[in-house]
Order: sequence, then C-alpha cells, then structure tokens
Amino acid sequence: MKLKKAPPPVSDINVTPMVDVMLVVLIIFMVITPMLNKGANIELPKARNPIALPDADKEDAVKVSVTRDGQVFLSPGLERVNAEDLAPKVRDLLQNKIGPERTVYLRADGRAKYEKVEDVVDNLRSGGVDDLGLLTEQDLTGKK
Repeated sequence: MKLKKAPPPVSDINVTPMVDVMLVVLIIFMVITPMLNKGANIELPKARNPIALPDADKEDAVKVSVTRDGQVFLSPGLERVNAEDLAPKVRDLLQNKIGPERTVYLRADGRAKYEKVEDVVDNLRSGGVDDLGLLTEQDLTGKK
C-alpha cells in the first residue's frame, strides 16, 4: 500500500479574517463618528468666499454658539450661559491670552433669530472682545 502524499504547503495569506475585522471596525466608526460632535448642534450659514480660520479648531479656542432656538453656549467646556452673563465669563477666559489667541469665534445657526445673535455680539464687545470671527461653511452649490 502506497502512502498518500501530504498536500504542498500553502504560502498564500488568508485575508478573510482580516477583512471581517476591518468591516466590523468600519461599521463601529460609522455609527460612533456622528456622536462625536464638538459643541452644540448648529447648522452654520453658508458663504461663497469664506476666510479660513485655522485657530478656531484649537481645543482651547474661545467659541460662543447660538442655537436655532436662541440658547447660548460657551466653549471650552460647552457651558450654557445667558447672553447677559457672557461678558464677564469671556473676559475671564481671555485674561491670559495674547495675539490671535484673543479671538472669540461665533458659531450661530443659520436660522437663529438675528436679535439673539446681535445681543451676543453686543455682550462680547462689552466684555472687551476686539477680534470676533464668524464661523460659516463654504457654499459648494454655486447658487446665487
């Protein structure tokens, strides 16, 4: 009786388990990423020629957000504040900052009432803010 020969060793890499793991990781990231929204839920107004403000993405940047229903939030910390209490709190945050770090960035929802946004700007100015950056999104539709 003849002994059966063992099949030759396979030198190919089996990528099926790796693909399975990567698909699971991809699904997890797709589910979790929308939950990582920094700040209040705001739909920024669109602008055709926005100016880049890279300092607005810094973690310690002072940002004031106005939501659609008129609520005001102050970051860092995402603290809900009244528009009237904004001046002293912003003054405290800007106390030790110099140069472009003294800029306060305003994120206002495109559908927020103008009166509320104006109140926030007035209170920021009374709090000693000289540099105010208005954050928008770029309008990619090209409509006029």
